[in-house]
Amino acid sequence: MPSETENKNSIDENALKPVQAANPPHKTLASSSSAKNNTDLSKTVIFLDREMSQIAFNWRVLAQAEDRSIPLLERLKYLCIVGSNLDEFFEVRVASLLAQNTVDGELVEHPAFLAMLKRISNECHQLTKRQYELLNQEILPQLSKKGVHLLRHSERNEAQRAWVKSYFEREVRPLLTPIGLDPAHPFPQVVNKSLNFIVSLAGKDAFGRGTGIAIVKAPRVLPRIIKLPDEISPNGLSFCLLSSVIHAHIEDLFNGREVINYSQFRVTRDSDLWVDEEEVKNLRQALQGELQTRQFGAAVRLEVAKNCPEDLARFLLEQFALDPDRLYPVDGPVNMVRLGEIVDYVKQPNLRFPPFSAKAVAKYSHNDIFTLLRKQDILLHHPFQPFQTVIDFIRSASLDPNVVAIKQTIYRTGMNSDLMESLITASRLGKEVTVIVELMARFDEEANINWADKLQRAGAQVVYGVVGLKTHAKLALVIRREEGGILRHYAHMGTGNYHPSTTRFYTDFGLLTAHPAMAAEINEVFIHLTGLTKPKKFEHLWLAPFALQPQIIKAIRNEARIAREGRPGRIIAKMNALLDESVIRALYAASADGVKIDLIIRGACALRPGVPGLSENIRVRSIIGRFLEHSRIYYFRNDLEHNVYLASADWMNRNLFRRIEVAFPVLEKSLKKRVISEGLDPYLKDNLNAWLLDSEGHYERKKVRGNQPRFCAQQYLMQQLGSLSDSDEE
Repeated sequence: MPSETENKNSIDENALKPVQAANPPHKTLASSSSAKNNTDLSKTVIFLDREMSQIAFNWRVLAQAEDRSIPLLERLKYLCIVGSNLDEFFEVRVASLLAQNTVDGELVEHPAFLAMLKRISNECHQLTKRQYELLNQEILPQLSKKGVHLLRHSERNEAQRAWVKSYFEREVRPLLTPIGLDPAHPFPQVVNKSLNFIVSLAGKDAFGRGTGIAIVKAPRVLPRIIKLPDEISPNGLSFCLLSSVIHAHIEDLFNGREVINYSQFRVTRDSDLWVDEEEVKNLRQALQGELQTRQFGAAVRLEVAKNCPEDLARFLLEQFALDPDRLYPVDGPVNMVRLGEIVDYVKQPNLRFPPFSAKAVAKYSHNDIFTLLRKQDILLHHPFQPFQTVIDFIRSASLDPNVVAIKQTIYRTGMNSDLMESLITASRLGKEVTVIVELMARFDEEANINWADKLQRAGAQVVYGVVGLKTHAKLALVIRREEGGILRHYAHMGTGNYHPSTTRFYTDFGLLTAHPAMAAEINEVFIHLTGLTKPKKFEHLWLAPFALQPQIIKAIRNEARIAREGRPGRIIAKMNALLDESVIRALYAASADGVKIDLIIRGACALRPGVPGLSENIRVRSIIGRFLEHSRIYYFRNDLEHNVYLASADWMNRNLFRRIEVAFPVLEKSLKKRVISEGLDPYLKDNLNAWLLDSEGHYERKKVRGNQPRFCAQQYLMQQLGSLSDSDEE
């Protein structure tokens, strides 16, 4: 579940206000800074704390792992997602906060900032503790009963121990390089999130010196999850961790020395890339240089085994210049994310969600997609409808002799992509191909650099967007010469990335259209991005950083005006995060004017709903389910005009002012109704996967009341739009 931090040089002042603190396992609590039932708005802190809200989101994800109605392997995946989210939270958000408050290498000890760090530490420690409790007390024991065994050294039988020893000698030991620390062998560079061991030794080394500590790095080329052969796994599938293999034979690495103590450890580092875009002449070359150093950013968290001796933990903290609050002893592998590899091995269907297949939207053959688009727009709702339609659109364009140009933005697309291969094919066939590749897409930089290189070698025009702004908009444009020599434009706009893998797990909308005015505006966006021209004033598109926030606020204020005039005002918005203060203030004002506002915010939300006199007409909910909720939908009733916009942008300062983002309207009435009936209404009815946020910052899980029917939005959409096993019906 990827998320990105604000610019390191722009601190969010509200982050220093102790407004909200998460309280496990299922809720987020406000601190004493906002007293209950406080109606004196002059004393009310009107924004919830961003960091605590983000941690609260991870408690909601962890609740999925606690849910015993969910298949076991899926519960394990949720545990891994929490681990991945926490990694990114430390790598990006915590690292950014520390960097903002560091001067000349020293942390500024501002009381409010230190208090915030303490709250983050307390919550993350509790979250981590509960994560490993679930792993050890519920999920692994229950998987073992189902024939899936993750074996510690003490649990392996003689045959298994013999095989593991042979594996260690054959595959592991030759790649290990123990480093005994002395003046000639200082503490080694430790790569971000890598598996390592610290070892305490007794006696003298081969040269008669008392080097007491050694470091062993686990090479990244080695698998972290090792499947034992079936012939020595009579009771199902057996696995062991690489860390367990090294633990069992670590003494073999120090011949003639006594191993007193040892522990696995992992350090999490600042992974934000920094490039002075105003100084560099070639952003790609500069970024490639930064990628080499990303693995060695400032340390922000240290994980060790639960039984790590205090002296070794203290030694590691000193080496990484970390205070004790950032030490995380864990009862299991220091990188829980790796356990997700077990899921790929196990084929038992009863341990997974029932299979789901997306149904095709419309029938078409090669080039017929353009004929179809001249008749009607195509609305796609992923993953309930296949992303293959978008792939076919670009592939057809690449092979169609009548297509003269293709333009596309790329934010995340993955290492393997049929879309990118189609663009390369189109360029080699002589079409004008322009691709705007965002090199600063966090953690996808290397893949994007590789695609940029391949596209350029194929003859495509590759640009890297606008200096200082990430190109986050999801746009593709096909220009085709048709009868009479007329150039017709066909476009795709989306709320999600051009990444076929994630479209199977993320909910997103996409619109394919041949609407002349809208497609022409998309072309103007590409001209603006490549030529750095001043954008025109658009009739249909809302473009950040120029018009998106003003248009959002204008639409909110319009609903407020309608309400003041005595007619119903209504706003429904769905997105990943809501943090922009100006938009929140506009929503507060609209609420005070009587506008009914429903917000479906998956992750961090700084708005306080339900405060009398401030936000009593605003409700906020978060949906956590089988799929990652990723679509952004803005709905304004507007006196029954029912304005519906789909967008790539959340309502965050970074999206509205530091990115190229596009919100686009759904114009056809039938498709508007679909967006509302598929993307909004079911989520407002959900009483199984919904969490409600109250005025004090509590997230409470929605419960089925009395004879109320059980309703799951994602389940409903799978049944309505796709093909789902009957056994999965609610």
